[in-house]
Amino acid sequence: MHSFESHIRNVPDFPKPGIVFKDITPLLQERFPEVIEAMSLGINWNEVDFVVGIESRGFILGAAMAQLKGKGFIPMRKKGKLPPPVIAETYTLEYGTDTLEMIKEERPARIVLVDDVLATGGTLRAAASLCMKNKLEVKAMSLLINLTFLNKFKEEGLPVHSVLNY
Repeated sequence: MHSFESHIRNVPDFPKPGIVFKDITPLLQERFPEVIEAMSLGINWNEVDFVVGIESRGFILGAAMAQLKGKGFIPMRKKGKLPPPVIAETYTLEYGTDTLEMIKEERPARIVLVDDVLATGGTLRAAASLCMKNKLEVKAMSLLINLTFLNKFKEEGLPVHSVLNY
């Protein structure tokens, strides 16, 4: 078992009061190759065509996983960052809404969806929905951290693999 927890910095009251932010920067500095290996475990890579990384830390982790496993990488970005044609998914946040976008795919593919932290699950649900609308079958979701006390992904039966669970 890896001891990644000791490399995660807890930042109280960030980005707002009452939130304890899990800063993965020290972990990525000290144990990046091991983190990418751990995030890649338990996935049937023979059933995967591409890795999709959610902006922005999902880019770092997902691109490294794609490189490790010899797969292509697809970025999922915030609204207005990709050239057309794009396909979009708008979702509700605690205060307001946000939109994720991807370049429109011409052919179906199978993907692993990657992000750093799963909190309430709004972003990940929207990302999975966007992939499905874009002909991309989500074979697995890989997260570095799952804040299980904030979401019910296991009960929903979604294919989530997380390295650290809180």
